[in-house]
Amino acid sequence: MKASLTINNKLYDFEAAPDMPLLWVLRDLLQLTGTKYGCGIGVCGSCTVLIEKNPVRSCMLPVSSVNGKEITTIEGLSELYPELQETWQELNVPQCGYCQSGQLMSAAALLENKSDPSDADIDTAMSGNICRCGTYTRIRKAIHKAATLKTVKPERS
Repeated sequence: MKASLTINNKLYDFEAAPDMPLLWVLRDLLQLTGTKYGCGIGVCGSCTVLIEKNPVRSCMLPVSSVNGKEITTIEGLSELYPELQETWQELNVPQCGYCQSGQLMSAAALLENKSDPSDADIDTAMSGNICRCGTYTRIRKAIHKAATLKTVKPERS
């Protein structure tokens, strides 16, 4: 199938099997390798991207279901939420770092909907993202701090 996706405000035209998971389109066809493969069954959260600002697991999502939709990957996050990546670095959130692209994308979706999230809001929003290193406390601190630093985001076209 011929497909067209807007990813990080850039239009990509490509051909892929309709049932090819979005994760493999991103990584293998478009060379956007920041989104990680974790479990392959949509439970670990490493492959999280934003589709129309909603967090989704790209490993289970067929590309045919997102044709023509706006997608944000970790590579585009710094334009929309620079405060997240800044606080992640400042507070030394990552340990091994493997899950962090998914963690950041889920955190971005949370801050999109709740400008001042509570601990319970954060725990709920982040519950689908597994961190083997157990950096959950630092993740929560970073989200709280990023919420206080949240900048005005540019309008997306």
